[in-house]
Amino acid sequence: MKRRAWLTLGAVVLGGGGIAGYAVASPSTDGAGGPTERPVKVYNLGLKAPETGERELPRTETKQFSLLGISWTGATKKLDGKAQVRTRSVDTGTWTSWQDLETDADPVEDADERAGARGASEPLWVGPSDGVEVQVVHEDGTTSAGLPSGLRVNLVDPGVTAAEADAATEPAAYAEDVTPSPTATPTATTPPAPASTVPEPPIVSRADWGADEKLSPDPSEYNTDVKAVFVHHTAGSNDYTCAESASIVRAIYAYHTAPAPSGNGWNDLGYNFLVDKCGTIFEGRKGGVDKPVLGAHTYGWNRESAGIAVLGEYTAAGASNAALTSVAEIAAWKLGQYGVDPASTVQLKAGATQKNFAGTSFTSGSSYPFDAISGHRDGYATECPGNSLYGQLPTIRAWAAGPVQGLKVTSLTGATLSGSTYWTKGAITVKWSTTTPGSLISKFELLVDGNVVTTVPGTAGSASTTLAAGSHKVAVRAVHQSGKTTPATTALTVVADTTAPVFATTPRITLRTGTVETAAVPVTLGWKATDAQALKQVNLVSPTTATFGPTITSSNRTAKSGAASTWSMTAYDVAGNTRTSSPAFTPMILQETSATKSGSWASRSSSSYLGGKSYSSGSKNASLTWTFTGRSAAWVVSRASTSGQAYVYVDGTKVATVDLKSSTTKYRQAIWTKSWSSSAQHKIKIVVVGTSGRPTITTDGLVYVK
Repeated sequence: MKRRAWLTLGAVVLGGGGIAGYAVASPSTDGAGGPTERPVKVYNLGLKAPETGERELPRTETKQFSLLGISWTGATKKLDGKAQVRTRSVDTGTWTSWQDLETDADPVEDADERAGARGASEPLWVGPSDGVEVQVVHEDGTTSAGLPSGLRVNLVDPGVTAAEADAATEPAAYAEDVTPSPTATPTATTPPAPASTVPEPPIVSRADWGADEKLSPDPSEYNTDVKAVFVHHTAGSNDYTCAESASIVRAIYAYHTAPAPSGNGWNDLGYNFLVDKCGTIFEGRKGGVDKPVLGAHTYGWNRESAGIAVLGEYTAAGASNAALTSVAEIAAWKLGQYGVDPASTVQLKAGATQKNFAGTSFTSGSSYPFDAISGHRDGYATECPGNSLYGQLPTIRAWAAGPVQGLKVTSLTGATLSGSTYWTKGAITVKWSTTTPGSLISKFELLVDGNVVTTVPGTAGSASTTLAAGSHKVAVRAVHQSGKTTPATTALTVVADTTAPVFATTPRITLRTGTVETAAVPVTLGWKATDAQALKQVNLVSPTTATFGPTITSSNRTAKSGAASTWSMTAYDVAGNTRTSSPAFTPMILQETSATKSGSWASRSSSSYLGGKSYSSGSKNASLTWTFTGRSAAWVVSRASTSGQAYVYVDGTKVATVDLKSSTTKYRQAIWTKSWSSSAQHKIKIVVVGTSGRPTITTDGLVYVK
């Protein structure tokens, strides 16, 4: 039969060989006015063991608590059993599921010298609670070996500091505005603080997180140096808010220091530093954050190391990037005080004979290799800091040690990529990213042709410069806070060009074949743009809009007759330089009545003709002559299966024989066109050929562009 020890608070209910219950807590606020200042308090309740092997506690009332753990007689004795707790939330009144307590906590190394020091589980943060149930089961299920004597549950209310009460409606943002930690004055027993090779990160002082220094009256103890840091987790929930972090630190402090049997009876908080999931760093054990303070965090290895604990439980889920960043910052700064590379391996002398979590054996007095940033489990037989956080230690080491990881250029603005070359008018902005957080980076350097032209802080993500005309190589280089330099990114080829494109052929319209409407005369827009470097595109801006590639030189459009239209075009090169040309043209329609006639012509009327009328003739050599001043002309006719042929003369010279025959009847057809390089006076004459069997032609007028 398994031996169980039950803690019961509140109503006692017998059943199933055990007793369960709850404790009623007092309210945490006075009325509706929000929390008021109150001190940290620690309570302890004993687990009794009657002859039946059960443990029970009569009905008991207790005040609010937010953190708990169990402790037992014998500071170096390990609990050979499984401890579980569940609590009732003050806010919701609901009970949690059973949670395991981590009972493989390190004993203090000088336990024999501390009266009343007790063995204890790791503390568990549960948030404001008013009821608790605890069970302890012997691991092997027997009753012969027994559980440790003096088993008690310790409940901690972290209280509310005056500052927290004042800021109840707006919790303090510790990471943004913190008071520098006080520096202890060197004495015969207080070593000086060595300068570090990297900057000190912001640290919330003990005063700012509300440490009651009366809980740790003993003077601080110091090591000679710090060769390594051990990373821990505090276990418990990860659901805390970062506004609660200071309360969690106060509660752990009280749990560690409260006199037995209410707490561990340690002389101070065990960790040198604590980090919450938002990246806020808290000063732990007193004595000066810049001193080699002796902690109580990794049994057998405290004499040459510092301990950093991340608030929360990281077995299944990893720590946040903010937390990892801060652990890397504080580890790099502390190790940098003693010239230790965070990525190096160091030799530590064992202070106890034991095994670690992996089963490696250590003998007291012998030295062993450790990573300068190690996990708690590397030195002691514990799962701490959890599988996930332990797996993140290589990232912490890389961030802390440098060089900067993952540097790459993400974009280059102010320039256009064409092929493998960027083109710019001169001003560019280079953007980049890294996997190393910016707070661990000293600076970025923007390189042009191998020379540093701009330097920006490590928290920056971009830099700008203006390039001189010509081709350049642009790259970015990062310098870690340790001074290690990351090789420059692959250089980008960037050509600075300030010369605008030109129109070798000014935009112009010429008449083309097709159906003529008074509002839509068929024309061809022609142009030719060139650039000294690389033409990107040509845009038609008015009277309509269109975009053309660099090799396109014409486009079929339509234009309204009788009205001047501005044909504005803008040429762009790949650097962004532009040139605009905006000539104006007016298509004009000359009716057949405006021509000089010879021979016999008959007038015809139909809404299908331009202006509603046209001339028709089947008389051989009958002619019509139009005189105009322009640069392009088109003869407009009607076509049918019976239509004949006509000769076309330009300025007295025969230039074409045009056949108007068509299988389908068509009206207003520009059938013949002619254009010139410039505007001038011209004469267009059409002559009836008198084609056998189909001599008749019907003319609808002439269109020209002026």
